[in-house]
Amino acid sequence: MGAYARAVGVSARGCLDAAGPWTISCALRPPLPPLCFFLLLLLAAPGARAGGYETCPTVQPNMLNVHLVPHTHDDVGWLKTVDQYFYGIKNDIQHAGVQYILDSVISALLADPTRRFIYVEIAFFSRWWHQQTNAMQEVVRDLVRQGRLEFANGGWVMNDEAATHYGAIVDQMTLGLRFLEDTFGSDGRPRVAWHIDPFGHSREQASLFAQMGFDGFFFGRLDYQDKWVRMQKLEMEQVWRASASLKPPTADLFTGVLPNGYNPPMNLCWDVLCVDQPVVEDPRSPEYNAKELVDYFLNVATAQGRHYRTNHIVMTMGSDFQYENANMWFKNLDKLIRLVNAQQQAKGSSVHVLYSTPACYLWELNKANLTWSVKHDDFFPYADGPHQFWTGYFSSRPALKRYERLSYNFLQVCNQLEALVGLAANVGPYGSGDSAPLNKAMAVLQHHDAVSGTSRQHVADDYARQLAAGWGSCEVLLSNALAWLRGFKDHLTFCRQLNISICPLSQTAARFQVIVYNPLGRKVNWMVRLPVSEGVFVVKDPNGRTVPSDVVIYPSSDSQAHPPELLFSASLPALGFSTYSVAQVPRWKPQARAPPPIPRRSWSPALTIENEHIRATFDPDTGLLMEIMNMNQQLLLPVRQTFFWYNASIGDNKSDQASGAYIFRPNQQKPLPVSRWAQIRLVKTPLVQEVHQNFSAWCSQVVRLYPGQQHLELEWSVGPIPVGDTWGKEVISRFDTPLETKGCFYTDSNGREILERRRDYRPTWKLNQTEPMAGNYYPVNTRIYITDGNMQLTVLTDRSQGGSSLRDGSLELMVHRRLLKDDGRGVSEPLMENGSGAWVRGRHLVLLDTAQAAAAGHRLLAEQEVLAPQVVLAPGGGAAYNLGAPPRMQFSGLRRELPPSVHLLTLASWGPEMVLLRLEHQFAVGEDSGRNLSAPVTLNLRDLFSTFTITRLQETTLVANQLREAASRLKWTTNTGPTPHQTPYQLDPANITLEPMEIRTFLASVQWKEVDG
Repeated sequence: MGAYARAVGVSARGCLDAAGPWTISCALRPPLPPLCFFLLLLLAAPGARAGGYETCPTVQPNMLNVHLVPHTHDDVGWLKTVDQYFYGIKNDIQHAGVQYILDSVISALLADPTRRFIYVEIAFFSRWWHQQTNAMQEVVRDLVRQGRLEFANGGWVMNDEAATHYGAIVDQMTLGLRFLEDTFGSDGRPRVAWHIDPFGHSREQASLFAQMGFDGFFFGRLDYQDKWVRMQKLEMEQVWRASASLKPPTADLFTGVLPNGYNPPMNLCWDVLCVDQPVVEDPRSPEYNAKELVDYFLNVATAQGRHYRTNHIVMTMGSDFQYENANMWFKNLDKLIRLVNAQQQAKGSSVHVLYSTPACYLWELNKANLTWSVKHDDFFPYADGPHQFWTGYFSSRPALKRYERLSYNFLQVCNQLEALVGLAANVGPYGSGDSAPLNKAMAVLQHHDAVSGTSRQHVADDYARQLAAGWGSCEVLLSNALAWLRGFKDHLTFCRQLNISICPLSQTAARFQVIVYNPLGRKVNWMVRLPVSEGVFVVKDPNGRTVPSDVVIYPSSDSQAHPPELLFSASLPALGFSTYSVAQVPRWKPQARAPPPIPRRSWSPALTIENEHIRATFDPDTGLLMEIMNMNQQLLLPVRQTFFWYNASIGDNKSDQASGAYIFRPNQQKPLPVSRWAQIRLVKTPLVQEVHQNFSAWCSQVVRLYPGQQHLELEWSVGPIPVGDTWGKEVISRFDTPLETKGCFYTDSNGREILERRRDYRPTWKLNQTEPMAGNYYPVNTRIYITDGNMQLTVLTDRSQGGSSLRDGSLELMVHRRLLKDDGRGVSEPLMENGSGAWVRGRHLVLLDTAQAAAAGHRLLAEQEVLAPQVVLAPGGGAAYNLGAPPRMQFSGLRRELPPSVHLLTLASWGPEMVLLRLEHQFAVGEDSGRNLSAPVTLNLRDLFSTFTITRLQETTLVANQLREAASRLKWTTNTGPTPHQTPYQLDPANITLEPMEIRTFLASVQWKEVDG
């Protein structure tokens, strides 16, 4: 999605003319010249040298140089599906056909050797590329080599920055940049990150871009107040210091704000989707406008130049799905360049115009050798007007957000087993399996209209379809890999609906096996929950020993919706699996009964659930949580948790802005309670203690504690949200405490570093707060916490949500939203999910600890929540397989587990006998937690893995497209003084050191070996 003209409340994207409306029209594409004409032009093209800055055009040193950047912004799904956009289908919804854009651009570039163009979305470009002839591919390679077709950003998509997890960002960028490296070599490597449309910008995104090797970053959207201040202070361009832990300049990134979002200046849009007048330079024509346009352009350029520090400015000449008739754009730009530059001789103009690219513009800024200011915070939240805060999408489509997060988990399991087992995972007794389909589907889901929840409904359905198809291919791969590692073939079952207690095998079989795979690099104890029929079951561990288990009957009149559940704790090795055997005892079924509801106002003592670490107390009058105690630290905190809903605005006398997929705008400051009390039932067994809270017909929650667990689990169920009263509703879970938090709270940035937030405050400008609720909402990817400096209450999420602390001691997370009106940002469809997205279940994990020790808890728990164990079922009794190895009931892919501060971020196949390996220090500076967890960690990678030996190790940049020892970035001078010199690079596989928050990436040549039995 990307209409910069959202403020005018339109749905179609194109060019904005003087009158303001965006219009869509159709035009015939110019016929493509024959291939021989292309080749002649290439032979004649000047400057056909290696790609990079050396191919940049000549500028005029004593003039204002206007860098025109022809570009298209092609959403990988928004109003239409990915395929509909690529092929140009459903043009009645939006006129857009990416295949025609690329055809037309190549033709136009070949018509004139001075023309340049940038392309961004590799999901589209790679598809187009594979449909071209070998001859056309060579033509395109030459254009790339000459720097006339330049790739910016280079990810599979232009990812969202609020609802995305850093691991998924790295994966999607790796996928796109690997295609460019494999296809074009270093000529195709982007030098500039280009996020012109995402709705706010995270600090972690900038840090990742820096670690990927980018020299600079340009974006289009920032808060309207922030932009005004920057324009006055000449801070539209500065250096972003994007990590508080990594030593500068590791996470430093030169960052520029584009002047017009990503659209052309007003009146200068020459696309079939625009209505601006073409350049008419024949003075005899009654439509002659050349002089007027040139004068207008000079005025626009001069005005823009006043807000930037060098004699170089940039103009984005393009917008959403433009250049389907590229000749139309380029013909008018050719005229504009010629006419404006002619003024230099005729009238002494000091403006020079040229075709350029973001990289060439950045190169000139770097050569200016100025000292730049430094930014330390982020660009959230984003508002494009006083009552238009784009904070609703942090929570939109929560079911899709959860499916995406689950799919990230499953993809890592798939990647790991593909790397650990090798070819036997791809081709085996279950058929051909591959991680690539899910990898590509997950990459598509990172698009800024996908996981953000801001597409139309049929597009969201298509995103889910792509994920489901990817899961299918990975299930085959997992089955092959497990057959190889376990030593026998069985009919494996993946219960995709365990979140709603559906698994046909466990519910019907008298005996079965449970294989639980742990994708973390450390041992984990995990409570397995499986729906079963009523009865008594015996569970045995991999060594045949009986382990404690329980069948819990849940309080519900509907036994199909809430079947009995078998619980047992599984002990899982690092990067491996354990197999548990389950058998039903053949005897009479016990007459277990569900616990009765506890009457309200019973005046009984307070209800509690507890284990050796935590006690949670509930008010018997209201049924609400009222107190949490950390018994290890003897911390007692009154905590009242319940659900509220904001009545969504449909516009008022201040603004006609409504709440919608993007915008959060409640019509009043105080939310309404779903209920002031909850009907509760208590469940207590040796393996679990639960309080079931029923707030209404559409809102309930289970508060749960397992033995040994140091956090409280809140499993909420919300939906379908009733809107029969014609009120859209935005539902929150709120925690109220007496903590004195002084207006501060803390949220994660894409699941990694933590940022301080202050209510009604921005670190870099004086905020005029016009929406006290929406203007204080921030993205919460994995956690949010409040603290008084002594005690800290942390809530972890199982998906991205919006969150805030709107009064001291309070913390809230938006769990679901259902709205009746569109917010005028282009979707033209209210966020009214029906079907599977209407009812959502999720979890909040609550930690109470001292402020000093809290990081250990939330870091390790967040890692385990994102990469939870994968449960696979088998009926048992399968045939022997892989006869060279003994059957295994347990397996670990590591010879020694990783220390707690080290996270195995990536283990994936990279090709024949090669794997991609990323290791990460997952603690920041100052998060020792009394356990030295922020200290540097040194690892020995030699013989670390049990299934292969590393024969050669090469360290690369974060996205594995450059060797680290050969990679270099442009250097920038900042007003904070010189940055320390980088230490000389050395690589010793036996001595890999990770500093706090450091990620190190390796390509390892490997030799597989027989796994120990």
